[in-house]
Amino acid sequence: MSTVNTGNIAKALQVGVNKFWGMGYGEHALQLTDIFDEENSTKAYEEDVQLVGTGLMPVKAQGASVAYDAIRQGYTQRYTHLTYAMGIIFTYEMLADKQYDLGFKQARYLGFSARQTQETVAANVLNRAFNGSYTYADGVELCSTAHAKISGGTFANELATPADLSHASIEQALIDISNTTDDRGLKIALMGQKIIVPTALQFEVKRILKSIQESGTANNDTNVLREENLKICTNNYLTDPDAWFIKTNCPDGMKRQVREKVSAPESENDFDTYNAKFKCMFRESYGNTDARGIFGSPGG
Repeated sequence: MSTVNTGNIAKALQVGVNKFWGMGYGEHALQLTDIFDEENSTKAYEEDVQLVGTGLMPVKAQGASVAYDAIRQGYTQRYTHLTYAMGIIFTYEMLADKQYDLGFKQARYLGFSARQTQETVAANVLNRAFNGSYTYADGVELCSTAHAKISGGTFANELATPADLSHASIEQALIDISNTTDDRGLKIALMGQKIIVPTALQFEVKRILKSIQESGTANNDTNVLREENLKICTNNYLTDPDAWFIKTNCPDGMKRQVREKVSAPESENDFDTYNAKFKCMFRESYGNTDARGIFGSPGG
């Protein structure tokens, strides 16, 4: 067990220090909300169960009976909440003998750690999007060209040929998204809403989407991607400098299930040691219900 004692911050026991530094950094605005739609939970886990509807209607011959189709249950995606917690212990002597305030604001320290943990866990869903070791209800990774449909066949939420971020690759991704069908092969009104990129692509994506003419060519063609109004979302926690993603308007796609929000730090003094303890925790889960909610490319 780690304890903050007089040996950890020895300089705090004597006057003469000009300044203690290291915890005055600014924070990025919460970025996980660009990826996930938030839902609240009251249980140990949540399950989203797919319903597969009816298909195309056949022609009814004169005098013939109506053909009947069935609605059936499809995949079940479970969100199991994990508990994240951390604390800080200060010895009685450390708090009693310090000569400086030191910014002993436990809420700031623990709150910063909590938010960094949330961002890292959330981004890892996309960091592992092309990793076959991390699969979902249909048995494949988040972004795949072979998501199995309950009624047969497959659909893709990844480019057929992996490609780096470019005007052409974004166009193809948006075309593929608009051609998406449901599990019975019926066309659905799917469209891209946000493009999510790592820091390495933050300037390239702006050149591509915000140029008046088509970016990266000598042509004087109009930049048709400007009309798509894709929101640009840079995520500082994505680890692959080439991978990029488009979040769609799919109603049950990327989800964050919140069981318990980050708590305000609790404190108590240990009866035997006089040590001061501070702690905070949160419980939540991240994942994907319908792979149509995200479209990605690992880069070329």
